[in-house]
Amino acid sequence: MKNLSLAKSYLDKAHKRLKILPLLLNEDDYSDVVREAQEIVELALKGMLRQIGIEPPKWHDVGQLILEYKTRFPDEVSSQAEKLAGISAWLRKEREFSFYGDIDFIPSEQYSRDDAQRAIDDAMFALQMADLTIK
Repeated sequence: MKNLSLAKSYLDKAHKRLKILPLLLNEDDYSDVVREAQEIVELALKGMLRQIGIEPPKWHDVGQLILEYKTRFPDEVSSQAEKLAGISAWLRKEREFSFYGDIDFIPSEQYSRDDAQRAIDDAMFALQMADLTIK
């Protein structure tokens, strides 16, 4: 029962975080939109895994596990497993760069409004799939 309660908690946290993305977008803070979207997707996917009885690992990209266990999800979710895995992989790749940057990569200069909007759309999609899974 704790696994299901934790799954719902993850989903609740992800929905609350989604509310800040438009504020960051309106502030032209595109790199933080990407970073926060990654955390939303991570929470959503890990909640989905918990809902089906899979203990998620302590790493950020669990997209391959969504693919591996896709038959355990509702049909409308399992049919989107590839897309969810792609979203997870993309945002995981951007996770550190969007927050910390690097000597030759200044996050506030590298991300565009289009990148931020893509991240928002992807986070919303992941949450839609999580809502279908976690009840």
